[in-house]
Order: sequence, then C-alpha cells, then structure tokens
Amino acid sequence: MNSLPVSAWFSPSIDTDAQSMLKMLLRTIRDIKNGGEMGFSSLLRRSFSVRSRTVVDMGDKDGELRVFIVAGEVSGDSIASRLMASLKKLSPLPIRFSGVGGPRMSKEGLESLFPMEDISVMGMWELLPHLNKFRVRLKETIEGAILFQPHVVVTVDSKGFSFRLLKQLRARYGWQELNGPLHFHYVAPSFWAWKGGEARLKGLANFVDHILCILPNEEAVCKLNGLDATFVGHPVLEDIFEFNLGKQASPHDLKIEGNSEDFRRKYALSSVASLEGAAVISLLPGSRLQEVIRMLSIFAHTFDQLKDSIPELITVIHVAPNQHVENYIDGVIRKWPVPAILIPGGHQHLKYDAFSASRIALCTSGTVAMELQLARLPCVVAYRAHILTEWYIQYKAKIPYISLPNILTDSAIIPEALFQACTPTNLASLLMKLMHNKRLQEEQIVAAENVIKLLFPSERIINNLEEQMGWKFPNCTPSMIASSTILSHVKS
Repeated sequence: MNSLPVSAWFSPSIDTDAQSMLKMLLRTIRDIKNGGEMGFSSLLRRSFSVRSRTVVDMGDKDGELRVFIVAGEVSGDSIASRLMASLKKLSPLPIRFSGVGGPRMSKEGLESLFPMEDISVMGMWELLPHLNKFRVRLKETIEGAILFQPHVVVTVDSKGFSFRLLKQLRARYGWQELNGPLHFHYVAPSFWAWKGGEARLKGLANFVDHILCILPNEEAVCKLNGLDATFVGHPVLEDIFEFNLGKQASPHDLKIEGNSEDFRRKYALSSVASLEGAAVISLLPGSRLQEVIRMLSIFAHTFDQLKDSIPELITVIHVAPNQHVENYIDGVIRKWPVPAILIPGGHQHLKYDAFSASRIALCTSGTVAMELQLARLPCVVAYRAHILTEWYIQYKAKIPYISLPNILTDSAIIPEALFQACTPTNLASLLMKLMHNKRLQEEQIVAAENVIKLLFPSERIINNLEEQMGWKFPNCTPSMIASSTILSHVKS
C-alpha cells in the first residue's frame, strides 16, 4: 500500500465499478441458492456457502439497505458521516439511514432521533448527573432501532452507550425469536490501555459481530479473543486523502499544508508576524461541554501568564461543532486575557490554515492531537477530569501516556500535562520551552511521519478484502475499507 500514489486511490469510476461488482456478486449468490451455474470464481465458491448471505443480499429482497447508525461524539460524527458517504458510493441498493448523530451525519441523510450532545458524556463521575437522561435516550434508541428494522447496526466509538445499545438490542431480538441485524462497532475499545482490558474483549462477541479497528495490532488481539475484526486505518487519515488529491506521493510521506498567508490576511495578522517574539498559538479545548468548561479555565490562566513573556500573543481557539460548546465559548471569550480568533467547527480547510499560521498548539487530549500530527504542528497535550475519574485512570491504566502519538511510539515526544500536573504554571512553562526549542519541535515533526505510517492498513489487509469483494480498490480510505467490510460481511 505504501508504494501506491495517492492519485491512484481516487477514481471517478468507483461508484460504477463497485456497484457493478456487487450486483454481479448478488446474482452469483442467488444462482448458488437456486442451484444454477456458479461461474464467478473458485474464490467466491470458497467464500460463500449455500446458506450464507452478504449484508447486501439481506437488503436485496427489501429493495433497500437499512443501516441504523449511532455516534455520540464530534469525532464519531465525522467518522460516521464518512462511512455513510462511502456506503452510498459502494452499495448497489438504495440506502436508508436512521439513528443518532450530529450535523455531519445529517448532511449524509440522517435524521437523528435526538441531539447527539445528549449522550456526549465522558467519564464515570461526570455521567452521574446525566444518568437518567442517558437511560431515557438509550431506551429511545433501542425502540427506534426495533421500529426501523435495520439490516445492519453500526455504532461508532462511545463504548459506554454503544455496547449497552448493542447488548440490549441482541437480547430484544432473542426474546422475540427474531433474526436480528448484524452488529458492527467502529473503533475498538482501548483494551490495550487498561489492566484486564484484553480479558473484557471475550464478552463482546455475544453482541458484536465485527469490530472495525483503527490502530495496528488491534485486529489480531480481537481475533485471539473470539471477535471478528478488520484494521481499516485511522479515520484522521481521511484528511490526508481529501487535502492531497492528485499528488504523486506515498500517503505517509504527505502532510497537510494549510494556507498560512490566506489565514493571516483574513484575520489581519500579517503585521503581527513580523514582530520580534510575536506568536500565534492554536488552542483546542475539546469537544464535550464538560471538558471544555474544565479545560478552558485552566487555559485562560495559562495565557494570562504567557502574555507578559510574549509581546504579541494571539490565540486561535478551535471550536467543536457542538452547540453547547459554541454557546459556552462565546460567553467566555469576552474575558479572554489575550486577543483571540474563533475558528468554527466543521471547516477543515480553515482549521489547517490556522494550524499553518500557528507556531505551536495547546490541546486537550483527543483526536486533535492526531490532526496536529498531520499538520506537523508541535504541541503540548493537557488533560483534567473529575478527581475520582483521575484516580480511577491512574489506578487502572497500564500505559504512562494519554496522547496517541506517544502511545504508538512509546515515548514522551509530545509533552503531556495530566491531572494534578495540568496547571497554568506548568502549561505556560511547557509552551515557552517548546516555542523556543527548535530541537524539540523537530523531534515531534520527525515522529509524526512515523506515527502516520503506522496508521495505514497493510497491503495484506487490503488484498484480503479485495479477494473477498472481487475487485481492486481504487480508493483505500479508511471509510471505504470499513464500508466494504460491512457490505461483504457474511451472515449464515
């Protein structure tokens, strides 16, 4: 895969070619069932028994494929929306969606049962005040799924809600002695991070049919524990494909280069750039309201300390596409200690333009740390939670890092300020050190190239899937691999 040019993965014929092959696949399976000629290939004869049905075949008798899809976070909304777009491109049948999601999923045709923010809660103690609403929303989601009669249920991350949903759905279909839909979960639980985490995988096979993994080595461990799984690549790689159409280079050698000049002109920053010691710092406080409230207060005091050391300090605050978060930041920004620019969520090019115009970044731990890797923007990662949640994490975690780049490289390349160490004074010191130390910046940039390389699925995975599907992939984005895995999945 690494030797393929990115331009080879984008083909205007993907829709037509994929649909044609899937239709051929359906015809062949029907021939098998009817005792007709099986002249598709010996591989197909090995892969499908007379009693087997692909997901597409399950929907064929209804004339449509019904997909119930649920995401509970801003990052999940992005992952799910891309999956929905890929499913629509590949499926030979019309697709109808129902479930729970955010604005990006709505653009792909989802009418969410309720606002996604209602289940966007992270942590144990943080959940307690919202427990009743959580239970009500879970019941509504189960009833919505049963009423929709899906062929496939896909949950994206948010394992606390997702696994309860899948488990109760499987039980409901069992009580009614119905042949329920296939269950896919996108983004494996981080079993590798917790003591006893791998042992908990065994129970998932009772209500999860297939895990779509986003990190290397997860697939093998899932399979060892009785879970069918496929490593599809990390969703953040989708940004690389979208920003580098037509470039003749291997994807892990690419970075996302925003237009810093356009950004500076748009926000009148050209004069600031020429001042000695001036700095533009990107700030990413998180996507959940609870974490934004907690982190933004710490960050405000951090920049209050920095303003005396940096004569022209400007913060570019990236706002998650979450209405509650947007409203909160709009209120807080009036008392912000230094000039600030708000970047609305969902504007990918503007986000990377801002990264390009920034010297460094400060972020709450999450997917954004990976986006900063793509932009090659050095950063500091911060994280605080409820004191009891922090205690639980420190007691149960078996790895010393929280940011994915550090976890994958098993080194503290990116400075982390966690829990009690996440103080304004400590953050200000780390930011000043990173901003004035070129060696530390270069170490992060070099490490980013290695991290990105790890996130691409291997040629073996792609070749195996191509054999199952019966065609060559012109587009190997994670969402395409994930949607192909769903469509080709066999149910006996």
